[in-house]
Amino acid sequence: MKTGFVGIIGRPNVGKSTLLNAILGEKIAITTEKPQTTRNAIRGIYTHYSDDELPEDLQMIFIDTPGIHRPRTKLGSYMTDAAIGTLKEVDAIIFIVDDKLSDGPGDKYIVDLLDDVVTPKILVINKIDKMQPDEFAEIYKEYEDLGLFEEIIGVSAKEGTHVENVIKEVAQFMEEGPMYFPDDMITEHPERFVVSEIIREKILMYLQDEVPHGVAVEIEQYKEEEKITKIHAVIYCEKKSHKGMIIGKGGRKLKGIGKSAREEIEVLLGTKVYLELWVKVKENWRDSDIALSNFGYKE
Repeated sequence: MKTGFVGIIGRPNVGKSTLLNAILGEKIAITTEKPQTTRNAIRGIYTHYSDDELPEDLQMIFIDTPGIHRPRTKLGSYMTDAAIGTLKEVDAIIFIVDDKLSDGPGDKYIVDLLDDVVTPKILVINKIDKMQPDEFAEIYKEYEDLGLFEEIIGVSAKEGTHVENVIKEVAQFMEEGPMYFPDDMITEHPERFVVSEIIREKILMYLQDEVPHGVAVEIEQYKEEEKITKIHAVIYCEKKSHKGMIIGKGGRKLKGIGKSAREEIEVLLGTKVYLELWVKVKENWRDSDIALSNFGYKE
């Protein structure tokens, strides 16, 4: 069996988590239209047994990293450090870009980082469903001229288009090794973590402006009973005014967040779920080492 680790990097909101979910065929990483949705490095496990399409046994561990950006808070620094640190741990790197040319500082910053890395690198141009052929050709040539990438592949992660080409390309850089995880396991993260991420995703979907990135979710109680799982979660925000926005008039917004999260958690767990949400204020938690550690963002 060939095994190895693959890092997925890119600037915020280019579709890294969407690509990971598409590769695995199941959702393990939350996705929204908002940048910096991913905060922790999410490990997704892809196991494949030889067939006509891909004639070899494989287990590849994909690491979906936070979007690389210039941080403004300690949380931002942690996220960026986690993403950059991934480059040193993996056997192959997927650098994902979208339908924008690379003349922005975000992509240039990442290209400069990759220039010093000897690990095999594959460029994935995402969102081809939004591009005209000449637009794709222009972006393709711009990155091809850099001479950094073993292969350049166009995909639509959202539609699942050409995702199999990414898998085949990455597979050639894996080496013979042990199976790290059981073949029915798609993530090493505990259910509590995935549940907290689902709740945070719904907050990001329901709220606008600066509130979502000042929000953390902590699971205080997770109790599995015979016919139901009871979950008590606390949503932390940085300002009192944000607390009111999260709760909404008559508690409507919080109820909507809870209902949407509960329905998805029930699908994940395959059981009925009782979800209780509370909102608390913890000022400036994104710049607090203690808070970042408590919320699992920093060791």
